[in-house]
Amino acid sequence: LMRSKLTKKNEYVFGFHAVRQIFKNDISRVLELWVQQKRNDAKIQTLLQQAKQQAISIQSVQKKTLDKLTENGHHQGVVIRCKAHIIKTKTTLEDLIASLKTPPFLLILDEVQDPQNLGSCLRTADAAGIDAVIVPKNQACKLGAIVHVVACGAADTVPLVQVTNLASALRWLKDQGIWLVGLDEKAEASLFDVQLTGPIALILGGEGKGLRRLSRENCDILVHIPMLGQVESLNVSVATGICLYDAVRQRIKAEMP
Repeated sequence: LMRSKLTKKNEYVFGFHAVRQIFKNDISRVLELWVQQKRNDAKIQTLLQQAKQQAISIQSVQKKTLDKLTENGHHQGVVIRCKAHIIKTKTTLEDLIASLKTPPFLLILDEVQDPQNLGSCLRTADAAGIDAVIVPKNQACKLGAIVHVVACGAADTVPLVQVTNLASALRWLKDQGIWLVGLDEKAEASLFDVQLTGPIALILGGEGKGLRRLSRENCDILVHIPMLGQVESLNVSVATGICLYDAVRQRIKAEMP
């Protein structure tokens, strides 16, 4: 498992795609760039040129140094030290929803603990055009280097909102006219029989336990993904992809003349 070294103010992010996305979206966060010696390909040269233009400190080091820094993570010869990612709060969510010109399309992850899963969900959320991903502040995966790597830059493109009380946030979303659709394997309704156009939030539970009781109770409807084989459940990131893209399919179809 790849891990990040995280302080209150700084974090280390590694892997070419994750680093490139931070350079593209908010290069002012970058404090230092480490590059593996003898790596002179065009991708690295572009990063080095950008770093020099911004007067970012550059260190050319041996591979074993990067291996140690990332605890043997898949760094691809590049690591950056940057200002810690600013996690957004419910206030940000309120402003974001108020500014939308189209019906809100949200993803809520209820206690997803695995950074690999969170990274995959963020990547799919970005591809599906999700307006924001909402997670509970406590008992949820922290936004570390592994999330950045798996998300391939989506961690810096999709607003990730942490809320102190998820049940309260769900009730607030309902007051804004957003329809809450929860995924529960025991639900009677099928995902494919439910309308997913208009202002909606898709809610998926964490690994193993699924949705918590209060989350289920606050949903407007619970749905299941039809399982036609012997496997009883799907990984949360796979289930997220299925749910989001059925919603995308419906929303694109609804916009057609």
